[in-house]
Amino acid sequence: VAALQEEKSSLMSENEIMNDRIEQLDDSLDDPNTVVAKKYFHAQLQLEQLQEENFRLEAAKDDYRVHCEDLEKQLIELQHRNNELTSLAEESR
Repeated sequence: VAALQEEKSSLMSENEIMNDRIEQLDDSLDDPNTVVAKKYFHAQLQLEQLQEENFRLEAAKDDYRVHCEDLEKQLIELQHRNNELTSLAEESR
């Protein structure tokens, strides 16, 4: 029991130390002059830019997909028309 109480006490003090470190990190993020905060905000800005770029690329991909589908339909129509004209040309001969 004593060993478990000692372990519990040790874990509680370690927990307090970790909580203090978390608070310090949170405080350093709130201060825009710290290196950590600058890196965090820079990373956050990069993330937003990449998300915008991803959205733009997804929209372009969708546009190209629609354009490709239209071109495929035109190709099929032209192939049918070509077949018709070829058969008419053979009949004419």
